[in-house]
Amino acid sequence: MINRVTLIGRVTRDIEPKYTNNGTAVASFSLAVERDFKNQNGEKETDFFNVVTWRKGAEIIAQYAGKGSLLAVEGRLETRSYENRDGQRVNVVEVNADRFQFLDTKKDTQRDPFNQQQAQPKQKKQDDFISDSDLPF
Repeated sequence: MINRVTLIGRVTRDIEPKYTNNGTAVASFSLAVERDFKNQNGEKETDFFNVVTWRKGAEIIAQYAGKGSLLAVEGRLETRSYENRDGQRVNVVEVNADRFQFLDTKKDTQRDPFNQQQAQPKQKKQDDFISDSDLPF
């Protein structure tokens, strides 16, 4: 059986890693993927996919990708369900990404479209830095 999915799209919001009780990093985000064809009105439609990535990949993607970043994501589709506050069962389908590639940089998506100057990066703490050996590329 094969369960692989590859998507190329734009991140819909800034990504903040969270940590499980045992310290494992996890990052969840939505990826907007345009369809290759236009609808009856001549407009392109967009699909939104929930993506989750774990461990070092979660920390790297949170550091280098932001809202609007263009990403290629590869992983497997997973389904899960949970009970919400109203007691209703909610089913979720998401991509569990085990590989990703940056197709632009966070700097590219932070430019001011009017004067093309880069936005000021947020101040980094010592713990935010990773070494070159930690990068997947």
